[in-house]
Amino acid sequence: MADTRVVLNSGIRMPIFGLGTWKLNGTTQIYEVISDALELGYRSIDTAQFYENEEDIGKALKELMPKYKLERKDVFITSKLSPKNQGKGSAYESCVQSIAQLQLDYLDLFLIHWPGKQKLKPEDEQNRHFRMESWLDLEKLVKDGLVKNIGVSNYYVRHLDDMMTYATIPPAVLQVEYHPHLVQTDLFEWCQRQNVHLQAYRSIGIDELQTDPTLLQIAKTHSKTASQVLLKWAVQQGIGVIPKSSSHEHLEENFNIWNFTLSEEEIKSLSQLHKGVHYCWDPVKVA
Repeated sequence: MADTRVVLNSGIRMPIFGLGTWKLNGTTQIYEVISDALELGYRSIDTAQFYENEEDIGKALKELMPKYKLERKDVFITSKLSPKNQGKGSAYESCVQSIAQLQLDYLDLFLIHWPGKQKLKPEDEQNRHFRMESWLDLEKLVKDGLVKNIGVSNYYVRHLDDMMTYATIPPAVLQVEYHPHLVQTDLFEWCQRQNVHLQAYRSIGIDELQTDPTLLQIAKTHSKTASQVLLKWAVQQGIGVIPKSSSHEHLEENFNIWNFTLSEEEIKSLSQLHKGVHYCWDPVKVA
């Protein structure tokens, strides 16, 4: 298999394909999923403080990495700042706690999960102040050697443009919802201009997307599943993906996208399915 990593603006290489862990909980389930993923060739794991599974992921990695003869540098690990921990000091300390729960010496990537602070109304202007403080804490984490790369999630262009007025370290990654029903072209183009890697979550969408006739026809043409085509649609455009699954069969299916290529016309026809629909959270109202 060809090298499936992207070079971040820090110069560090990151797998374009990772394992999402949202709603994966419990020591046994997480151990089994991570074991299956590492065996299949996954080398990136995405978690978050909000998921409340960092401790179980840490326990699993400590046991499984030696089993699969992997060193720390072989697995790219991401976590994210919970909205309740936004702000000076709390952002830094909560990341230190995440690193400890994951039983690591450092994180490869740490993201601000949401542009607002928990318990503040979305339109409250204080949200801007708290996320600025959080970003400056993240920069300190980089300088202290605790985090290799920093970035944000669920930001709109106006949030990003504002951040660039106070950031001294640019974001390496922007993680947002991105699929053919939500083709956020403005964010994609912003990332290209700023040399920021765009990473998608909810790539596989929902049943309404999975059963679209255009998608199903393309999948039939390539003898692939709808999910595989959706993941390939993103990856072939240089967009990272982090699909989750608790099933070995689906973990294997999702990862098996390296032996086919979509035509430019197929990519275009899928992009034209855009409806502007968020199937997860929409940060549009966050000041």
